[in-house]
Amino acid sequence: MTTTGLHLWTIDDYHRMIEAEILTTEDKVELLEGQILEMSPQQPPHAATTQRTWKYLSRLLANRADIRVQLPVTLPPNSEPEPDIAVVRFDSREYLDGHPTTDDIFLLVEVADRTLNRDCKQKARTYAKAKIADYWVLDVNMRQVYVFREPTDNSYAQEITLDENATLSLVAFPEVEVRVKELFP
Repeated sequence: MTTTGLHLWTIDDYHRMIEAEILTTEDKVELLEGQILEMSPQQPPHAATTQRTWKYLSRLLANRADIRVQLPVTLPPNSEPEPDIAVVRFDSREYLDGHPTTDDIFLLVEVADRTLNRDCKQKARTYAKAKIADYWVLDVNMRQVYVFREPTDNSYAQEITLDENATLSLVAFPEVEVRVKELFP
């Protein structure tokens, strides 16, 4: 019996596929742990929650961080996801020379209506491996937030779930209070 291996792509491979137009803007994909995965289409609750969260965090973090919506982040050696929200350091060139990397990222947020399992397992593992200190999953259906902190090699040592009546702060900005109910429309 012959078995075949799985070829994992690097970030450089991924960028070459984009430059060669093997992957185009019509391909709704992202690179996670060396695999090119299709991204789920957005339903209105997902889009509305993403928009609301972006506006709310933009107000709270004005003059402290840049808030990027559904744009790539580069997590070497083999991940370039497009989180729904990325709270990153200001860059005077607006990341013209490259996407934000681990050292630039304060918080990543995924909004989940049909992707909760993937976001809490696969994406959490990817972000933990990249040492992302603060990762949130907004569960649109239950109106709660899964908070992942203290990254280890393959997971997070701290995982908590907060309902819409809770408040929390970003690891990078502990003085900023985030009211969970304000993240949801």
